[in-house]
Amino acid sequence: MKKEKDQRESQRGLLLGIVIFIMGGCGLAYEYTFSKFASDLLGNSVQQWAIVIGVMLFCMGMGAEIQRLVRPQQVLRVLVLSQIALALLGGFGPLCMLFSFAYEPYFFGLVYYGVVSLIGVLIGFEIPLISRLNENYSADIRSNLARVLKMDYIGALAGAIMWIFVLPKFFTIHQIAYVLGFVSLLAVLLCLLCFRRQQDTTKGMYVGIVIAGVVLAAGVSQTQGWSAKAEQRLFSDRVILAETTPYQHIVVTESLSGHVRCYINGHIQFSSYDEALYHENLVHPAMSLVPSAQRVLILGGGDGLALREVLKYPEVEEVILVDLDPAMTKLASEHPLFVELNGGSLSHANVNVKKSAAIRTNGTQRLIEPHQRRIQRRQVFEQGPEVSVRNIDAAAFAREPSGLFDVIILDFPDPSAPELAKLYSQHFYGALKSKLSTEGCMVQQATSPDRAKEAFLCIGRTLDAAGFSTLPYHDHVPSFGEWGWWIARHEERVGVKPIEQEILELDSLISDTRYLSLERLKANLVFGKAGLDSTYTDITTIAHPAVLNHYLSGWRE
Repeated sequence: MKKEKDQRESQRGLLLGIVIFIMGGCGLAYEYTFSKFASDLLGNSVQQWAIVIGVMLFCMGMGAEIQRLVRPQQVLRVLVLSQIALALLGGFGPLCMLFSFAYEPYFFGLVYYGVVSLIGVLIGFEIPLISRLNENYSADIRSNLARVLKMDYIGALAGAIMWIFVLPKFFTIHQIAYVLGFVSLLAVLLCLLCFRRQQDTTKGMYVGIVIAGVVLAAGVSQTQGWSAKAEQRLFSDRVILAETTPYQHIVVTESLSGHVRCYINGHIQFSSYDEALYHENLVHPAMSLVPSAQRVLILGGGDGLALREVLKYPEVEEVILVDLDPAMTKLASEHPLFVELNGGSLSHANVNVKKSAAIRTNGTQRLIEPHQRRIQRRQVFEQGPEVSVRNIDAAAFAREPSGLFDVIILDFPDPSAPELAKLYSQHFYGALKSKLSTEGCMVQQATSPDRAKEAFLCIGRTLDAAGFSTLPYHDHVPSFGEWGWWIARHEERVGVKPIEQEILELDSLISDTRYLSLERLKANLVFGKAGLDSTYTDITTIAHPAVLNHYLSGWRE
């Protein structure tokens, strides 16, 4: 008899361990899911992850305190109801946030923090309630807590690993939320089986779990259409493609007049209406200053538009394009709209894609509406230089022994988050300086000298501190407003002749441009009165991302 009882206790202990393990994994995965979704909507991923996780942890503490009000005979019932509520709120939470952001943006903060807070409170119920249920089996509070917390922490580690390496391979962010909802329901069902002899269970509990599962299943079947409807609300033009990758959320729209725009995390990256204006300013000044641009490095620019301009120079023998997100370079090489815009620069015969083992190539693409059009390339690069595409972080590539380059083009997104600000740091520029040939030239897109003047000037100061001689220039890009760039050359080399003088002495630019002329380039060197004046002297380092602070302050104002 005692042997059978011990066996039942052992089985119950194993089942309880599995329940706590699952709940611990789901709790952390919920935090990651909402952090990722918030960063896709609002940008600045470091800030969003810190806020979401911080709020959830605080509310978990509140949940642990609130559960003290639950009467002993109601512990199991409250646990079941709280887990059903967690499954539904966690599953539909991202969709609620998206609809709020699209239809009622003024109330988005309330919905955002409200959902995150409620989920935190519900997660906070789990450990205390299970510990109370387990008291009858483990009177020693130390053993009870140790057993419960041990499995919870192990589950949290497993949840983190699954969320990072497994779930994004097969599911969108909305689908991940539903998967976690189903797993939460499985955990509470196992919990009922575990404690059914200790407290009364009712058919209503099981029915509630089944109904919640049906509701989640309905959400899974309808979410693609619902999210597409909400996302379309965010854009004035028709959304033709939306893709969520492990790194960013990409949206492509097309207007009635045929203009294509690409957005990353809600921020416009280019418009077919004026992208040539931006990319010609980015590429041709630097290429024109170099005696012979045989090797070119493009960091960022996964859309292939800067590469299109580089490939117009017959002396180019090799180009290495480094972009973190494989999904972006895949779109640029395969999607008809991208191929048409970049002239097939990433889909010609000499392109060689090299994936880094450290980069996850998974992502989930959703075509909102199939778009069929005949590809009419402006250029077809059947013969030409060797183009290597590297899907790796630019900072990691800068540490690799890749030889010297005659031109380095930095086409990164604006320094709007800490992970981007590091690409505008003295350390990073110093690493690139060692890759620039003696007569070489580097160019950095540098945000708006009008809206974010201090960020623009901080970039120039940081380049100077890294040992470059620099020159700023600017132009008006309708999609962005007033925009700026910095040209940089080896400080010791430019001592012979300033960069500005070199540009003023140019006889001509490459003829194959749609917008930029030599006269326009020379005019772009002129800034308004006090346009380059600043009272700041700080530079961007790894430890002090000054450009981020200036950027956020400038655009906020």
